[in-house]
Amino acid sequence: MSGPLQGLKVIEFGGIGPGPFCAMMLSDMGADVIRLDRKADKGKDRGDGAFLASGRRSVLHRGRRSMAVDLKSPEDVQRVLALVDGADAIIEGFRPGVMERLGLGPDVLLARNPRLVYGRMTGWGQDGPLAQAAGHDINYIALSGALSMIGRSEGGPVAPPAMVGDLGGGGMMLAFGIVCALLEARTSGHGQVVDAAITDGAALLTSIVCDLKALGLWKNERQANMLDGGSHFYDTYECADGKWISIAALEPQFYTLLLEKLGITDPEFQRQREPVAWPVLKRQISDIFRAQPSAHWCALLEGTDVCFAPVLTLEEAARHPHNSARGTFFERDGVLQPSPAPRFSRTVTDRPSPAPFIGEHDDELMYPKNDGAEKNGPQG
Repeated sequence: MSGPLQGLKVIEFGGIGPGPFCAMMLSDMGADVIRLDRKADKGKDRGDGAFLASGRRSVLHRGRRSMAVDLKSPEDVQRVLALVDGADAIIEGFRPGVMERLGLGPDVLLARNPRLVYGRMTGWGQDGPLAQAAGHDINYIALSGALSMIGRSEGGPVAPPAMVGDLGGGGMMLAFGIVCALLEARTSGHGQVVDAAITDGAALLTSIVCDLKALGLWKNERQANMLDGGSHFYDTYECADGKWISIAALEPQFYTLLLEKLGITDPEFQRQREPVAWPVLKRQISDIFRAQPSAHWCALLEGTDVCFAPVLTLEEAARHPHNSARGTFFERDGVLQPSPAPRFSRTVTDRPSPAPFIGEHDDELMYPKNDGAEKNGPQG
């Protein structure tokens, strides 16, 4: 692997959702990530609905090696400790206290490897009244306040599929925290614990709404605001063919261009920033967009300063000329997946290798040779 994190060694204690996403991000950037999977799952297939993590088709588990271990086995724990001794960081996503009971808590591991960054991924955090409670993405973004803002006014909140909480508020924040702690350790010589709670991260993602509320520009009701589908100039619209498009003509010059492109001369549309006028204007503009298929609107509006884009499925997004030109997606072994991001001018990242089978690299990791085999990058 190549990339800005080349030379970094990370041990990932196998889990689901945000932990693997964090590990994927680090691996995408060139880190050598070793995933510790459950020995009991060896030979099982990933993606069977139980989020088991095997096989080549798993996107979240791409780009790293796998060793199957039993963390209740003293022999396997010693093997894990040997790996951690040479690591820069670890990722674990158990409930608070589990790693301590396994003898792998931060006090033990930092005593052995003082420069280690100990990344902890949980939903509720390492402390607080809910720390020991079970939960999932929808619960964490609900408690953070983020979920209340997503959805239409006529229905309840709509949960995005584990993107705002698990991935954005959880895995991405942990990856950021680990890199921050690693940079600090270069100066201090000391590692530390990174407590990444999805509730904290999802709350951080509401910063723009907090900003708007402070300015008196946000109401708690859904679809009552300029940026949540309440306005007629920032929303999605259905076309004659049943497909959808998005409009974001926020600035006055962009809004003026939208009216010109749509042939709208009704003076009522000059009331752009008057929320009381939005419902009527939205019905009128909805009728305009519904009168033509999406291809018509793409030909008329795409690439202009109207601020327009079609609403695409993942497959359509991969084929779109812009994404295709940038290589935003790639396909490996029949699996469509996003390319590593962001991009770097000098330390260019490789295309990630496929996910490993559980325990695929047991031999080289349990019984490393003296030729540095344990430092090799992920195997394809």
